[in-house]
Amino acid sequence: MYLMFPLLFLVIILARSLVKFVYSYIYFPWKITKHFEKQGIQGPPYHLIYGNTEDMKKLMKEATSKPINPPSHDILRRIAPYYDIWSNQYGKKFLMWYGPKPLLMLSEPDMIKELLITNACMGKDSFNPLSQNLFGQGLVGLEGDKWALHRKIANQAFTMERVKAWVPTIVNSTLKEMDEWEQESGGRDEFELDVQKALENLSADIISRTAFGSSFEEGKRIFELQDQQTVLTLHAQRSVYFPGLRFLPTKRNRMMWKLEKEIRNSVRALIEQSGNHRENSRNFITLLMQGDGREREGLSVEEVVDECKTFYFAGKGTSARLLSWALLLLAMNQEWQDKIREEVFRACKSNELPTADNLIEFKLVTMVLQETMRLYPPGPMLLRRTAKKMKLGGLDIPANTQFSVPIIAVHHDIDIWGNDVNEFNPMRFSEPRKHLASYFPFGIGSRICIGQNLAMVEAKIVLAMIIQRFSLTMSPSYVHSPIHLWTLDPQYGAPIIFRRLNSS
Repeated sequence: MYLMFPLLFLVIILARSLVKFVYSYIYFPWKITKHFEKQGIQGPPYHLIYGNTEDMKKLMKEATSKPINPPSHDILRRIAPYYDIWSNQYGKKFLMWYGPKPLLMLSEPDMIKELLITNACMGKDSFNPLSQNLFGQGLVGLEGDKWALHRKIANQAFTMERVKAWVPTIVNSTLKEMDEWEQESGGRDEFELDVQKALENLSADIISRTAFGSSFEEGKRIFELQDQQTVLTLHAQRSVYFPGLRFLPTKRNRMMWKLEKEIRNSVRALIEQSGNHRENSRNFITLLMQGDGREREGLSVEEVVDECKTFYFAGKGTSARLLSWALLLLAMNQEWQDKIREEVFRACKSNELPTADNLIEFKLVTMVLQETMRLYPPGPMLLRRTAKKMKLGGLDIPANTQFSVPIIAVHHDIDIWGNDVNEFNPMRFSEPRKHLASYFPFGIGSRICIGQNLAMVEAKIVLAMIIQRFSLTMSPSYVHSPIHLWTLDPQYGAPIIFRRLNSS
């Protein structure tokens, strides 16, 4: 009699688990597939538990197994081979599966505009819980009223007026970095440099000094820890998550817990240090803690920690990748290198340092950066989720539908950009865009990248200063292998040959 109750309880638990499994992994995918098939939306077949993730991994492994030789900017099939294959088979909008979670892939500008601008009910895609430590509690991962409050307060830190006031800091950091390049080369007029790593250090120093009032050396430990955290998070993000997995004391989980604790302690120390210096009274940290100075109070210490973690990670990676690809493209295109050098010399009176007033004169520099982000967008994919049932382009979309917007595909669409879509042609940006959702390297809509002003000003200043001092040519050791990690990276680095302009 006494044995029956535990046994009955176990049977009930198993029965509930079975019902939940059948619903989540069998019935729900079948229901969603039929819902979209009735509306003409198809896609690769769903596979039990893993969906299409194993197919995606196989395609990605094959695509990245060899470089693009000779170098070409036709990179879609290497960065998103699953999109390239499935869009040709099922059309520009199709349904795919990330485990048991459906993803509706959209690459038509009209639908993207409606999704990201017209519809106010859009939220971020829900994270794999194992990846939340990296950026899940800052602006990138928040939604609703809490996101709106954080966004309003953080907006103060990155207005164009404030960013322009940081130009002298950006200039000084860049001068210091370039001097170190020359010292490390032994004073030679010509040397080879992997700009990917060098620009990561420079971008880290700039984001530290401008947004946080510290230096790269002070924030170095945070960057090192985040680099380790990124590797673990990337692995988690590309794996199907099983409920409860993040609570198990696995080797990877223990490592992630340890890194998260160290990062938060380091950021707290930075916050405390920032509050002790009057010259930091209007930096990113103090602005977050003070609020807008009127009806809004600031964020708590732990909320500030979350936002600092997000901006340390995003600020360093995006700017460094943009500049790395821009320098590579200029090394490949000497004609454009000469054009922007002439513009920079004219705006800066040959060798004067750039100022905030010069920015408006860097028209060709701006077009080069825009074309760089078209060909090599720092974030090739954008994920969103509906907060409620909605209509989109005539389609009935259930609540909590996940969307994947392949920025890389839109930026390489021959129907949008013409037959020279895979050529480096900055002049295409001398005219207004034909469609708002045809080009959006920083995203569009209410969740557009909050740091885009700083990223663009930083890129213009750094690019101008490098072009003032050096000529650039491709290194014979460069291997053209773009790859999508968190950002769009040169897989084997970005070695470039630098030569001082005053050398003969």
